Amino acid sequence: MTFDLAIIGAGPAGLSMVRALAGSGLRIALVEQQSAAALADPPFDGREIALSLRTLRTLRESGVFDHIAPDQVFPLEHAVVLNGNDPHPMRVSPLRGKTQLGALVPNQQIRRAVWAAVQGQGEYTLFDQTRLGAVRTDAQGVELDLEPAQAAAAAAPAQTIRAKLLIAADSRFSETRRKMGIGADSHDFGKTMLVCRMQHEQPHHHTAWEWFGIGQTLALLPLSEHLSSVVLTLPQHEMQALLELPDADFERDITRRYQDRLGEMKRAGSRHTYPLVGVYAQRFVAPRFALIGDAAVGMHPVTAHGFNFGLHGVDLLSREILAAARAGIDIAAPERLKRFEAAHRRATRPLYLATQAIATLYTDDRGPARLVRRLVLDASSRIGPLRLAIATALSEDGLSLRGLLPRMT
Repeated sequence: MTFDLAIIGAGPAGLSMVRALAGSGLRIALVEQQSAAALADPPFDGREIALSLRTLRTLRESGVFDHIAPDQVFPLEHAVVLNGNDPHPMRVSPLRGKTQLGALVPNQQIRRAVWAAVQGQGEYTLFDQTRLGAVRTDAQGVELDLEPAQAAAAAAPAQTIRAKLLIAADSRFSETRRKMGIGADSHDFGKTMLVCRMQHEQPHHHTAWEWFGIGQTLALLPLSEHLSSVVLTLPQHEMQALLELPDADFERDITRRYQDRLGEMKRAGSRHTYPLVGVYAQRFVAPRFALIGDAAVGMHPVTAHGFNFGLHGVDLLSREILAAARAGIDIAAPERLKRFEAAHRRATRPLYLATQAIATLYTDDRGPARLVRRLVLDASSRIGPLRLAIATALSEDGLSLRGLLPRMT
């Protein structure tokens, strides 16, 4: 079978690319190891995704937002950054004329909505329960061997397809990226992140927290007024002990870690943990190949731009593809792929590097590091242009992404 492009990975980035190409007439192969049923009804994974103002606009324009229930969209109106027990946190408010920095939406709801948005879109063929085998490229296109995923091994035969362009959207640990000979700079922060919804006595006033304590990093993502997602980062051995606590002890421990700022806290959801690993691909393109989503840039969550950057990459690449298709020229023309790569690197590289520095500085408990971050927060609170840059970076309004201070995911 022959297609115009093949997308490996039907997560939010891969599905968003399918949606962005709706109505183009381009034939798309979408390859995914999970079943269609799992894509349609993904499980709750504990993650709440911070959507910038720009991303919210994109989701509305694409129709994806129509598939997210209003009660699953939680406004993010303010953010505070606390350094240990310092009584003077840095506060960030919306840009002038705006009422919020962005919004929080459960990852499960985003995945479900993007899947729903591509249903009935006739240009794509889903190869579910399928994995990518060998890849061969030539001047005309790519040839892909598709193999049944292990769970479906007895049910489906192997097959070969051709496409003019191959796109990888198969996670920060992308096997497709590796098959195409592209390396990635990765940084394992040596920590584990816990996410869990908690009810609390005091209201959060739609304010997100990033709290850099001694020996731990805490965040609070505001959902409904007395419900938040707590985010706790610890070394793995300490996290394992916390996970083994009974509910009552777990709740007391979380309340203590948040210093009773929200009163008594009760578990309102399942506990989930994730390793903290940042990844940045050494190249975003190769002949007849491009990377999007976490396969290109897998962000540490401290600056909240993982999904926002993923959607930005989809927007840039889809514009190049659509322009080429309208002009009747090769959708994988090297100059177009290079233009996508250059624009996406300009938008992502500065904040990715800043994130690495932030995560290192704000998890270093030595005296000099604690002094430096106190000075940085003081300067950010007092210098108007810097505060504006931070608010702009958080909301990603206009893609001015050079603010250097963190929020959270």
